[in-house]
Amino acid sequence: MSPRGRADVPGLVERARAGEARAVARLISLVEDASPLLREVTAALAPHTGRAQVLGITGAPGVGKSTTTSALVRELRQAGKRVGVLAVDPSSPFSGGALLGDRIRMQDHAGDSGVFIRSMASRGHLGGLAWSTPQAVRVLDAAGCDVVVVETVGVGQSEVEVAGLADTTLVLLAPGMGDGIQAAKAGILEVGDVYVVNKADRDGADQVRRDLRSMIALADRPADGWEPPIVKTVAQAGQGLAELVVEVDRHRDWLRSTGELGHRRARRARAEVEAIALAALRARWGDVGGHSELDRLADAVAAGETDPWSAADRLIDSSESGGR
Repeated sequence: MSPRGRADVPGLVERARAGEARAVARLISLVEDASPLLREVTAALAPHTGRAQVLGITGAPGVGKSTTTSALVRELRQAGKRVGVLAVDPSSPFSGGALLGDRIRMQDHAGDSGVFIRSMASRGHLGGLAWSTPQAVRVLDAAGCDVVVVETVGVGQSEVEVAGLADTTLVLLAPGMGDGIQAAKAGILEVGDVYVVNKADRDGADQVRRDLRSMIALADRPADGWEPPIVKTVAQAGQGLAELVVEVDRHRDWLRSTGELGHRRARRARAEVEAIALAALRARWGDVGGHSELDRLADAVAAGETDPWSAADRLIDSSESGGR
């Protein structure tokens, strides 16, 4: 920290790049807290990002996401890769913090300096992620992680947001949970790059795999597109993880050879820029509590005093004049 109590952002970034876990944790905390230094942090990180492979792990509650994440980290570490894990947890309604902390998950990796694990509170954000997850991924990327694993909350059908964040999305299913039907409902055929039937030692695992194969065959995919593989695992026993890593690496190679990796990351950056711009516009409208310009225009539309298009034009005009 500087003498005035401000974080030394360039110093934090350099220490994080050198592998100092406390510096990485401090940068992620600045991101989560929406610190006034957030702009400075992202600007300092930008030249050092774009190297990590980002894996998203999603699926309904109870399929074994945390166990699979832990087993996958172990497999990646055996291959000599540095790994960062962002485990997005449900939020406490009282503190807003994560209900499941990193102190009670993935304890096998607690003493490994090549693994950084951080629990993040979703804080009511839909889509299975915390709003700050993309920025936290950037921190771990810049800190030299070869692979960043993002494990989502597990809220079911709204978890598709992880596909926009990850290079490769792993969708977990398990027998005995009606996952074949849920797969069709949740639209996960549009999300998954690799499907994992976990708890494959249970009855019904082969049926889940057959159901998935049938639905993948029916999906509308380009002839030269990626056909998602299905891997059976028993994560608790470490079974099938080597095959899973092979399929993840095969997808990474496909992304690179087809140029899809660049396209995905450009879409990710576009969504992030758009979100920041919209947040800035809302702040300019005063839409952060109280009776904002947007509220006044909405009241006028509801009262029949104006129409929505005219109200939108006035809102845009007011934001442009306010920015001069």
